[in-house]
Amino acid sequence: MNISQGIKKHSIMAEYRISGVWKDSNNVITHYAFHTVNGKTISRASKKSKADAIKLLETSGNLAVTWVWNYSTAFWKIGENVEVVNGSTGKYLRSNPDNTKTDNLAHLIDFDWIFSK
Repeated sequence: MNISQGIKKHSIMAEYRISGVWKDSNNVITHYAFHTVNGKTISRASKKSKADAIKLLETSGNLAVTWVWNYSTAFWKIGENVEVVNGSTGKYLRSNPDNTKTDNLAHLIDFDWIFSK
């Protein structure tokens, strides 16, 4: 069950889906492809820096999940919840660490190959 299914709709300020990432030369995520959920529609990707993504998800009531392309059905599927955590080098985004690599942030579409910085 993702976060939005477990929280009453009136407490959600904004819901997002993250479909991909941009990484630096050290393979560290620097930017995220955010989509805004608007009722029954979902926006095109908006490139967000790591700092902007953290700020967005630290806002009370904002939620995000990974959004994974399913090649079998040729459609997007909701993956895991994304949260802000404090690490040894500062804050970062993390999806549910359930060892399902295909829906973790580092394994989403690498937009460096599709869209340059």
